[in-house]
Amino acid sequence: MTEQLGGNTVLVEFEDGIAWVTLNRPEKRNAMNPTLNDEMLAVLDALEIDERCGVLVLTGAGDAFSAGMDLKEFFRESDRLPPEEWNQIARQAQIWQMQRLRNFPKPTIAMVNGWCFGGAFNPLVSCDIAVAAEEATFGLSEVNWGIIPAGNVLKSISSVVRQADGLYYAMTGDTFDGVEAAKIGLVRFAAPRAELRDRTRELAQKLLSKNRAAIRAIKHAYRKIAEMSWDSSDDYLMAKLDQLRLTDPEKGRQQGMKQFLDDKTYRPGLGTYQRKD
Repeated sequence: MTEQLGGNTVLVEFEDGIAWVTLNRPEKRNAMNPTLNDEMLAVLDALEIDERCGVLVLTGAGDAFSAGMDLKEFFRESDRLPPEEWNQIARQAQIWQMQRLRNFPKPTIAMVNGWCFGGAFNPLVSCDIAVAAEEATFGLSEVNWGIIPAGNVLKSISSVVRQADGLYYAMTGDTFDGVEAAKIGLVRFAAPRAELRDRTRELAQKLLSKNRAAIRAIKHAYRKIAEMSWDSSDDYLMAKLDQLRLTDPEKGRQQGMKQFLDDKTYRPGLGTYQRKD
């Protein structure tokens, strides 16, 4: 079944367990304004408990993923606001782009179909996996108009690419394509734009085939341990493993061992155990 929800600036289409979430301001290259930020928060809340969404794919309408924050609505018009009101607007952007998206309980994929600039790096990096069109154009253009990539954009970049690459693009404002984005580790792979949706669908279907509770535990644990010591990480991951044994409705650990050791029907290193759902 295909169905849409969201609002004017965000569209959602369901397809066999995949929720295609599209930033929908193509006339502005999907620049993120307060309305879009509010609608994305509502969409994430809805999809978290929607059974039709097993994997979330975030992309953009037209020839852009997102040009970043809307300079007119997010910056110039907000300059006249009282600090308290401006802080509220900025907080809404941060909440969906980083807190909600980074901690979304289901797998997330950023599909960068075109232009990706500035603030758009936050939702890009917040997704579990990012892919891009080879023809996509990326850029940290803030230096070109006399500011720095704030709003945690620099933090996002530094968490996924080498310092030499991150500093080069932040300090020069040079653009780069999807091939380069894959080379420096910003995205997992780049594909011709005509093939990108099919390649993304294949990736989403692979994620859908895995144990959902295990996927959720892995994605949350991976981000948590990044700032832990080795000893703290070991303790946390063992506790997470024990928690998963108690909370996994599929009992994947038991099913996997039975199918491998007793039934001889699968090999853990070569694929997923036979899931009943």
